[in-house]
Amino acid sequence: MATVILVRHGENDWVTKNRLAGWIEGVHLNENGRSQAKDAAKRLAKLPIKSIYSSPVTRCLETAEYIAKSHKLNIIELADVGEVHYGDWEGKKIKKLATKPEWHSVQYYPSRFQFPNGEALRDVQFRAVHAIETVSGKHEDDIIVIVSHADLIKLVLAHYLGVHIDLFQRIVISPASVSVLALMNNGVVRVVRVNDTGILQPPSKPPSEKK
Repeated sequence: MATVILVRHGENDWVTKNRLAGWIEGVHLNENGRSQAKDAAKRLAKLPIKSIYSSPVTRCLETAEYIAKSHKLNIIELADVGEVHYGDWEGKKIKKLATKPEWHSVQYYPSRFQFPNGEALRDVQFRAVHAIETVSGKHEDDIIVIVSHADLIKLVLAHYLGVHIDLFQRIVISPASVSVLALMNNGVVRVVRVNDTGILQPPSKPPSEKK
């Protein structure tokens, strides 16, 4: 069984300003975000983590560094768990974007929405799930960490929960929160934790379903 720990990056100033940072370079964790990342690393410190993967985006790599340091592991960059490519919306204020007619689609019919000159959310979900399935196949009996972004983690959780993508916005993923997937070798899936910001213990193996 592969245990996949999904960690959202810590807070940055673009979050507090309600702007879509996307893949814009130079968006670093702010003071609160660094504190959140340190706390996440402390909560994960006692787990026997074998590998740490991260979105190539700076704020994720900075969050992953705190976790990697406590486990003395290198960070493996994984582009397919990187941020949504928001296209023309990247860098814009969410308050202004919310006035656009397309915003309704983002919130209620994301399965049909593609950001102008950017990605379709259904494609983001596919690439992220495919990346997790590929990586977990290399760690069939390990605990691994993947540091990523709120929308991507929500899309991944919706997939494994069996929730239609049009409902993924109902899932909340806080900065530096932890969500845990148990992906078993026989195809069984368990969503062990969602948006957890509390104390963590090594997860017990859930019972496998009989074939």
